[in-house]
Amino acid sequence: MSNDVFHDEPARAEAVPPESPLTRRDFLAVAGAGAALVGIGAPNLAFGATPFVLPPLPYALGALAPVISARTLGLHYGKHHKAYVDNLNKLVKGTPFADQTLEQIVRAAAGKPAAQAIFNNAAQAWNHAFFWHSLTPKGGGTPPAKLAQRLGEAFGSTEACVRELAAQAVGHFGSGWAWLVADAAGKLSVTHTANAELPLTAGLKPLLTIDVWEHAYYLDYQNRRADYVAALVGQRLNWAFASENLG
Repeated sequence: MSNDVFHDEPARAEAVPPESPLTRRDFLAVAGAGAALVGIGAPNLAFGATPFVLPPLPYALGALAPVISARTLGLHYGKHHKAYVDNLNKLVKGTPFADQTLEQIVRAAAGKPAAQAIFNNAAQAWNHAFFWHSLTPKGGGTPPAKLAQRLGEAFGSTEACVRELAAQAVGHFGSGWAWLVADAAGKLSVTHTANAELPLTAGLKPLLTIDVWEHAYYLDYQNRRADYVAALVGQRLNWAFASENLG
């Protein structure tokens, strides 16, 4: 992917609200792009510099159905993710951040109150790009051998890891993310972050993530987050992507 692109709920200038409509024109445009980009590999999430553009989905809009419907994915990708990318471009224009990669912006803006809006939008752009690749139409199953071994060492089994990841996702209060991560010593664990926060700023390497913002599932599951998470971890996790990130 080339130059594509805990706090309270982001302000209106930082995100499109969940009810923002996806018009037929929007849907067809995003659907066409998604269908044309099936098979794209793992993302280069250090992409930059500005202007950032919305990175392509690695599958067609309907490819994750029925776990995630085409309508939900279209809104999530074409409205929410796009809003973070567009807002980030506006916020960094004419600032030192304009010449940095997305990951550099996330790291530089983290913990700086004056750069809170920049961090929120940069981190959410990064998180969403990572999330799309954390999923795959033929997901679940058995991880690659090396990753399966490491999961066994850390959790006892792959199944135990999946249960812990699901518990973190379901139990997280409010908007945020659940993550499978590795620390500097390579030890695997599961964690969760609020709103735009992400493991990068805590010195952890993300391997997989699950989005538990309501816009990720509300059209399909309403308030049944547990059902959404169960379907996702059971059928759509991209273990090959996690294995690539583990290295």
